[in-house]
Amino acid sequence: MTTEFDSNVFRGARALITGGMGFIGSNLAIALVERGARVTIVDEMISGYGGNLFNIEPIKDRVSINYGDIRDANVMNYLVRDQDFVFHLAGQVDHIMSLQDPFPDIDINVKGTAVVMEACRHHNPAAKVIYTGTRGQYGKPAKLPVNEQAPLQPLGIYEITNVAAERIVEAYHLVFGVRSCLLRITNTYGPRAQMRHSRYGVVNWFVRLALDDKTIPVFGDGRIQRDFLYIDDCVEAILRCAASDCAWGEVFNVGVDKPSNFVELAETVVRIAGSGRWELTPFSPERRAQEPGNFYSDISKIRGMLGWQPKIGLEEGLQRTVDYYRKYKSHYW
Repeated sequence: MTTEFDSNVFRGARALITGGMGFIGSNLAIALVERGARVTIVDEMISGYGGNLFNIEPIKDRVSINYGDIRDANVMNYLVRDQDFVFHLAGQVDHIMSLQDPFPDIDINVKGTAVVMEACRHHNPAAKVIYTGTRGQYGKPAKLPVNEQAPLQPLGIYEITNVAAERIVEAYHLVFGVRSCLLRITNTYGPRAQMRHSRYGVVNWFVRLALDDKTIPVFGDGRIQRDFLYIDDCVEAILRCAASDCAWGEVFNVGVDKPSNFVELAETVVRIAGSGRWELTPFSPERRAQEPGNFYSDISKIRGMLGWQPKIGLEEGLQRTVDYYRKYKSHYW
């Protein structure tokens, strides 16, 4: 079991969330508001990126919203002032799009991160920054499970720009004293993810197909392993990092050390939804080019330092996810 952490550090604190209308950002915003934080969301609401006003429906009257661009220095210089925490989640996260057009990744993920960190450096160097990267930064792992010392060998532009963004945040910590914590997050699923296309969020897309009584394509032989992380566990990891002084300057994997394969995932989704089916499907050239093979995270560092480990198993997480989208389908389809 995980140990409790002192969430009172957020009571009355000011928190800025970039990309706060998106999947992880909106769930984080709700968790922070529930803990008494004064939350500001900045999100440009770029079409197809997952920003959804309905995501913050439970707290819409208790947050400040700015429809700005993290690449706009004037916007960020203003927004970071007086913030206790800056949760930097905004980014281009579409693997397939990055293969077709690399420049949004470079512009948003690299330039945008530099703008955010410059704003902190000049206008609020006391802010604590949490940056959320991806397990894709590791590329094809040499051995499993993958710990934080594993070499970073990203396979695509998206993952390369995540490494660059991480290094930028790290540099501002080391050179300018803007405290930061770096997270490498695995495949996350659950309520409030976008459901209109399949370009990211494989678990949620499986849920949509099942709820629509369609066929789920399981690529290759379906035996590739992944660690699927439920959103509430992901958010708790982010909060623990922000609340813990020992986290500053550290890199943490946020994942699950008990992997599942895609056949198991598809079978469980179909059973819980009570509809849909699955079939094995050949990889497309684009997907094959970026497929790292088996991957699951070594989370012993974050467990040891912060007492975090995932609580929600795949069965329970998928049940919650199916229930949410069945209830609020009209806001996501």
